[in-house]
Amino acid sequence: MDSTDKKYYKIREVSEIIGVPLSTLRFWEKEFTFIKPKRNEHGTRFYTASDIEKIRMVIYLTKEKGLKINAAQQQIKNNHSGVSTHARAVERLKAIRAELQQMLDAMNRLR
Repeated sequence: MDSTDKKYYKIREVSEIIGVPLSTLRFWEKEFTFIKPKRNEHGTRFYTASDIEKIRMVIYLTKEKGLKINAAQQQIKNNHSGVSTHARAVERLKAIRAELQQMLDAMNRLR
């Protein structure tokens, strides 16, 4: 996870962690029934780490693989664990790439 190990995250925090607009999160909540953040009496959404992991799967399928909503829903339904594994691997590789790029940039500044 990109931030602290909190039990619950507000929608704005989730948006910042995963880099998706608030409106997209709200839309996906309607389209993907397995994304179900808890709500308090005022309607404030509270996402768990599990919810964030599910959102990362949706990002992987829709943004990385370019699937439409219906196809992404079907993929998750048919191969949840495989999609989850691939989504986590892509996330890790992106983080490694960003870290390597930072190192290269630092080395180039020293020249």
